Amino acid sequence: MRYQTLSSEFYQRNRKKFIENLDTNSFSVFHSNDVMPTNADGTMGFRQNNDFFYLTGIDQEESALLLDFLGNEILFVRETSENIKIWEGEKLSSIQATELSGISEIRWYKEYEAEVLNWSKRYKKIYLSNNEHSRAESDVETRNTRLGNALLKQVDSELEVLSSAKIMHLLRYQKDSEEVKQLRVACHITQKAFERTLTFLKPDVYEYEIEAEIIHEFIKNGSRGHAYHPIIASGKNACVLHYVSNNNLCKNGELVLMDFGAEYGNYNADCTRTIPVNGRFSERQKEVYNAVLDVHNFAKDILIAGNTFELLNKEVGLFMQSELIKLGLIDKTDVKNQDPKNPLFRKYFMHGTAHSLGLDVHDVDDRSIPFAEGMVFTCEPGIYIPEEQMGIRLENNFYLTKDANIDLMARIPIAIEEIEDKMNS
Repeated sequence: MRYQTLSSEFYQRNRKKFIENLDTNSFSVFHSNDVMPTNADGTMGFRQNNDFFYLTGIDQEESALLLDFLGNEILFVRETSENIKIWEGEKLSSIQATELSGISEIRWYKEYEAEVLNWSKRYKKIYLSNNEHSRAESDVETRNTRLGNALLKQVDSELEVLSSAKIMHLLRYQKDSEEVKQLRVACHITQKAFERTLTFLKPDVYEYEIEAEIIHEFIKNGSRGHAYHPIIASGKNACVLHYVSNNNLCKNGELVLMDFGAEYGNYNADCTRTIPVNGRFSERQKEVYNAVLDVHNFAKDILIAGNTFELLNKEVGLFMQSELIKLGLIDKTDVKNQDPKNPLFRKYFMHGTAHSLGLDVHDVDDRSIPFAEGMVFTCEPGIYIPEEQMGIRLENNFYLTKDANIDLMARIPIAIEEIEDKMNS
């Protein structure tokens, strides 16, 4: 396997915590993700369902998990055949599946349908796992949804259907120390990729060439690739928040905003840096850059246990407002007369300051509760000035401890002097 796996005890703890939240007389079912088609006989690269992975550590297609409120558990995995061995290689054996997951009862996936129907007759409630992320938008029906709906058509209509998402969001929101180790590796690989770009970038390089340098370093260091589609945005492209074309020429005098991160063992880093194409910031670029850095440093001090997203966004908005006034982008008088529901700073800083990070880049969370020890967040303020064809964003990842936070990207250059020195050494 390309990455260092977590202990089976980690997945046993996760299942125990999940089961403790189940209603009496209930069971739950989780499925692996589909192998998604492209065209003809082509398929996309497989990416495991994160809830299923969090509970089992199984990184293989055609798998399922049954859990009940009493602690009974069955893991179903795909059986290897001679044909599969020839074309795809061997799949997990039952012994290997137990070693990874800590589940003793392993069955072949072909037995799953009959067994889940048996369980549906035994219990009065079923927990189904659907994508209830606050930002989820998809026209594609997931395997969890499809198989859950198919099951419900075959069973007693009196079986009460409950959602496992709320439980899973709370559990995954706070990271175990083993998860943080994976995140540290992802951040370290991301650091190597960024430092590679500092020595590579020069005028008349294409954005996609920078992307190529990044993916080279990722795969070289044990990552399976990008945690998400990277943004490599030069000049005015940096003012498009989700610019992913990455096909323009980087010109002398421009800045390049790079939003990228390595995946490692299904955990994700999420970094943003903005650097000068020619290796030197202009005075105006320095002015705006340092304003963003000041906001970043201000915001990270609020990312501590006990605070909330509401407090973070409010305080950062006020601080950003003062920075934009200093930059001459907004006026004090206009600020006094602004609509409080649509503050002026939003013209130049229109996205959130932070999000949870983990198995998902925008990881599941519960924003109704305060920040707590064990949570991991990004911190990513930015200033975007289309009229100056300049956008600057800076982003690091922070692990919350009891009294403070730890910057998982502290070794990734962020100060102007350090970036310029490395680009010109």
